Amino acid sequence: MRAVPVVLSVALGLVVGLGAFTFVYGKGYSYLIDDPRICTNCHVMRDNFDLWAVASHRTVTCNECHVPHGLGKYAAELRNGVVHSAVFTFRDVDAIRIKRYNQEILQGNCEDCHRAMVSVIQPAGAPRGAYCFTCHPGVGHGF
Repeated sequence: MRAVPVVLSVALGLVVGLGAFTFVYGKGYSYLIDDPRICTNCHVMRDNFDLWAVASHRTVTCNECHVPHGLGKYAAELRNGVVHSAVFTFRDVDAIRIKRYNQEILQGNCEDCHRAMVSVIQPAGAPRGAYCFTCHPGVGHGF
């Protein structure tokens, strides 16, 4: 019976140690920093970063567009961090494309920043016809 606490302690230590190592090695802390250069930790984001640097929204950080404003940003960062980790570990990272969850976040941030313009185009309560970036695909990344 004395071996059970030791085995559990060793197992917990391994999980915590490997988790901490992976977090640091994979630069997981970068999800907590609001610096667009951090996005280039992943080589597949280099082209997006380079295009953003010359796009009309180059003064707006990645997080200002791609993460919800307010407390919801932490849940989105956690979700995206887990998804990105899984993709980078088990799939073809060159195939990363924005999914519905993040499209909704991006659209909400477009509407927040451009509320005066959007309210003229789409009155409050009116159904949305399309995402802003459907017609304006090059605004954020210049392509």
